[in-house]
Amino acid sequence: MKLPNINIVFTTQAASAITRSEKGIVALIVRDTAENGGHILTNSTQIPKGLGIENKDYIERAFIGYVNPPRKVIIYVLPANAEDLSEALQYFETQMFDYLAGPSDITISECTSIVNWIKAQRSLGFIQKAVLPDTAADSEGIINFTADSIKNGEKEFTTAEYCSRIAGLIAGTPMTISCTYATLPELSEIDRLTIEEMDTAIGSGEFILLHDGEKVKVGRGVNSLQTTTQEKGEAFKKIKIVEAVDMIRSDIKKTAQDNYIGKYANSYDNKCLLVAAIKGYFTGLENDGILERDTSVVEIDMEAQEIYLQSIGKDTSTMTEQEIKTASTGDKVFLSAKITIMDAIEDIDLNIAI
Repeated sequence: MKLPNINIVFTTQAASAITRSEKGIVALIVRDTAENGGHILTNSTQIPKGLGIENKDYIERAFIGYVNPPRKVIIYVLPANAEDLSEALQYFETQMFDYLAGPSDITISECTSIVNWIKAQRSLGFIQKAVLPDTAADSEGIINFTADSIKNGEKEFTTAEYCSRIAGLIAGTPMTISCTYATLPELSEIDRLTIEEMDTAIGSGEFILLHDGEKVKVGRGVNSLQTTTQEKGEAFKKIKIVEAVDMIRSDIKKTAQDNYIGKYANSYDNKCLLVAAIKGYFTGLENDGILERDTSVVEIDMEAQEIYLQSIGKDTSTMTEQEIKTASTGDKVFLSAKITIMDAIEDIDLNIAI
């Protein structure tokens, strides 16, 4: 006997969810000689005063955000001589957040540790993602930030030192738009790539910055995913799409655990109530412009239900479709859903006749 299983399978066209959740929490790891341990901040004035100036600046950059600032920034301060990130990652296993950035002096091996940790967490159904410098992880959960020569006036930053800023920018992007072409008004200069170089980088899953002649801005809101499958198509390379998928996954998991599992008899009528609740949630997302209007479908998964009935010895060949639909399925609920996540306008073709 194990814990009740919520098996949520998400493909490009299928999802299950119930209540809308907020986004916008950044997690940061820093190393310092003071203020060791976890701290939850809702604005930059709460940054622990005992931290060094560089760590304070690193955290403050996360609060800049984009359209909105992050809702929270959770930091874990490791001792200055900490040999690895395991203590911080263990702490973050019990925290809810959207984007993680490591220390501003993060090493290659520490980047690898975060990649492995994020992949493990996501395999368990959690929604954590990370922004890492120069890390081609081939994962929708890792943003591979590769900008160089990042300058604010005379001050130049390394790629790692600006990961907190990128994590805050993405976390502060509303679900209805993407962070593509989001401006970073504090920056004066960036390593300027050719159009061909930028296209190659973005196509390789790199999150780059560009200078358009007037300002520095995000090239395109992509993650590091390169290997696509039938379950994870090209759409999963976009941060906006993965955000929506993760939000819906998180919503259904939390709501099912808190309000459904163990609290209702597994009758056909109660399954219909669950279907109606999920459909209502999708309708809300349609109204918010996150899902395409009038495309969401939720229903009992007849194929999966019939396979289950056969597995427990039922002869379904003599059953009608309605009998299969209303049959008792023990403690299991089989549903199927189809949604269309709205993308953002990112490519415009305009032919002008003169």
